[in-house]
Amino acid sequence: METTNEVIIIDLEATCWENDGEHQKQHSEIIEIGICKLNTVTGKITASDGILVKPVKSKISPFCTKLTSITPQMVDEHGISLAEACGILEKEYGSKQLTWASYGVYDRSMLKEQCQKFGVRYPMSNHHINVKVLFSEVYGLQKAIGMAGALRMLKLPLEGTHHRGVDDAKNIAKILSDLLAG
Repeated sequence: METTNEVIIIDLEATCWENDGEHQKQHSEIIEIGICKLNTVTGKITASDGILVKPVKSKISPFCTKLTSITPQMVDEHGISLAEACGILEKEYGSKQLTWASYGVYDRSMLKEQCQKFGVRYPMSNHHINVKVLFSEVYGLQKAIGMAGALRMLKLPLEGTHHRGVDDAKNIAKILSDLLAG
């Protein structure tokens, strides 16, 4: 696997509703871009952030707040546009130049779809690591497991709040660091 000395890890959180389905596929919008930068030589996280994004057409439901801990007030007070958030990824994290990773295909697909839908320049490079698939391959799993399950297998603690982008990005970085070291 070809990587740089730094890899960006992205984890998205999006508007969601208790009754998952077609409505969610059509109306879900990014509300947080969790990001961290992993030094692949030292295994250390060198930068991290949880960028809150204001949804354009959907609202944060009580179910979504319960799942993510992100409230409408947080996004109203601290959220920025998707375009501004993508600009931060490029300018502050070098996202166009670096290899990046996520746990599964959702984050890559959702970011591409949202950028296209809202006319925003896609901020990521073409070099992507699907940590979920890589973990399954390295450990010979017949069926892929979630991030929390991977952490348990590695006997690593799940730190922070599960389903908060910034915390999940850091936890994914720990998994990736283990895979790259092994």
